[in-house]
Amino acid sequence: MSIIIAIDGFSSCGKSTLAKALAKKLDYLYGDSGAMYRAVTLYFLDNLVNYHEPAEVEAALTHIQIHFERLNGENTTFLNGQNVEKEIRSMRVSEHVSPVSAIPAVRRAMVRQQQRMGEQRGIVMDGRDIGTVVFPDAELKLFLTADPDVRTSRRHLELVGKGIDADWDNIRHNLLERDHIDSTRSDSPLRQAEDALVIDNTLLSETEQLDRALEIALKRGAEVA
Repeated sequence: MSIIIAIDGFSSCGKSTLAKALAKKLDYLYGDSGAMYRAVTLYFLDNLVNYHEPAEVEAALTHIQIHFERLNGENTTFLNGQNVEKEIRSMRVSEHVSPVSAIPAVRRAMVRQQQRMGEQRGIVMDGRDIGTVVFPDAELKLFLTADPDVRTSRRHLELVGKGIDADWDNIRHNLLERDHIDSTRSDSPLRQAEDALVIDNTLLSETEQLDRALEIALKRGAEVA
């Protein structure tokens, strides 16, 4: 049976890592909602869109289409047909993505694109409002959390691995600032869905986390491909 799996949680808790691995195990589509907001942010920055001006935002959103492809075994984000996977992971984008993703018009536009992706079910999507707003009827909802210092270290290693130079203290400040913005925004704030299962992965390896999530998914009706 194909089900919808929604994974929410704080920044750098391994949501994308888990969602990608789980989707691969189940042969499901992987929808990286965080990458979608980063792609919108990149478009705004590259096209000098003043995201504090509602009219500019609304106009720009009509020109944004995002989709995902698997290239060399990796999920890859495309913005208007262009591979932007590396660009959207830069600190330049990270410094603006939370205020951009808090804009109601942006969230509505992305939710519409995300829900279209899930119409056929058989999808794993991660983000901050997937189980509460995008797929409130998902058969499985997971909420990830981890210690802030552990999250900072993971993010630092991720950036270094991509050849991006970033200061540890700046990363930690950015993560905590994003937590605050995401949790306190008026439109679809980050929160745990009432029926979500919490996984604290501070002390879990990626394999241990995947095994736990896969076991839960199978109990909810998912089938391994």
